[in-house]
Amino acid sequence: MAEIDRLLTYLKEEDGSDLHLAAGLEPRVRASGRLAAVAGEQRLTDEMLRELLEEITTEKQWDEYTGCGDLDFAHAIPGVARFRANYFIQENGAGAVFRIIPEEIIPAEKLGVPEAIVNLADLESGLVLVTGPTGSGKSTTLAAIIHHINLTQRKHIVTIEDPVEFVHQNRECVISHREVGDHTDGFGGALRAVIRQDANIILVGEMRDYETISLAITAAEMGSLVFGTLHTNSAAKTIDRIVDAFPADEQSQVRLSLGDSLSAVVSQLLLPTADGKGRCAAHEILLRSAGLGNVIREGNTPMIASIIQGGKKVGMQSMDDCLMGLVENGKVKAKDAMLKATDKTRFEPLVNAEK
Repeated sequence: MAEIDRLLTYLKEEDGSDLHLAAGLEPRVRASGRLAAVAGEQRLTDEMLRELLEEITTEKQWDEYTGCGDLDFAHAIPGVARFRANYFIQENGAGAVFRIIPEEIIPAEKLGVPEAIVNLADLESGLVLVTGPTGSGKSTTLAAIIHHINLTQRKHIVTIEDPVEFVHQNRECVISHREVGDHTDGFGGALRAVIRQDANIILVGEMRDYETISLAITAAEMGSLVFGTLHTNSAAKTIDRIVDAFPADEQSQVRLSLGDSLSAVVSQLLLPTADGKGRCAAHEILLRSAGLGNVIREGNTPMIASIIQGGKKVGMQSMDDCLMGLVENGKVKAKDAMLKATDKTRFEPLVNAEK
């Protein structure tokens, strides 16, 4: 076992989410959203940390890190968990963050994912976006949806990730995991190739640039069901972010394509639970409706809020309504909900009542 595996095992045992390592600091673990030093661990020098980090990389990976100062890959400890690793250089030397990826995929029912999100697994085609800031649980939600499909349908699923996070075993579906760097040069090349791979469902780990976004929309238009992620925090901002990724002279065309292909946007946030022992997800849900295509084509994204309000019966919900429900059900504190809310005045009476 590599020396760093001891710290990663500790992360799992403490029910933490991330291990932070940086030259000049002692190891720190994030649990329930809070960072704390690992008791009994000494400060790491740059030399000590580099020795720890090099032990779990291949020669090619280490050359990449020392050459450009950044590295993304996945590391597995059998029987413990998989970890998404990011190596970087900071002012005092080496640095790294490891995000835990549970070996067992948590079903949607146990996650408490709303039924409207689970039902996205039954779509035949279209573009579904799960958005939110880093660490908001986007990958966990998508893994639960893919797991549901894997148990209930017979399809070919291709995932394109950097790195591969959740590893799904073939059940009813055939699942092809493709890792950028090892199995393909990039998201764009993999998306161009997937059209020839008889894929019913495509998962794009991150829609980070013009080419990837464009090809994902094209795949959805051609009849695939495409799941992707973006670092946006609302449905309206997600649509604007996609359109803004294109040159000005192409934006009218992409609004047409997006208006025809967008099936859903799920925006997700994580908040500390009221008892302080864990975290709770809040979701904004936008589903395809009769008027959504026109709103996108006309560039009238402020109308998205009205579409969500009018679609409550089919499972749509605004983030503020979801947050209010979590507060009223005692799952999160009002002060934490207000920090995430758009209309903060709506939560002020509840925050005052908690004092």
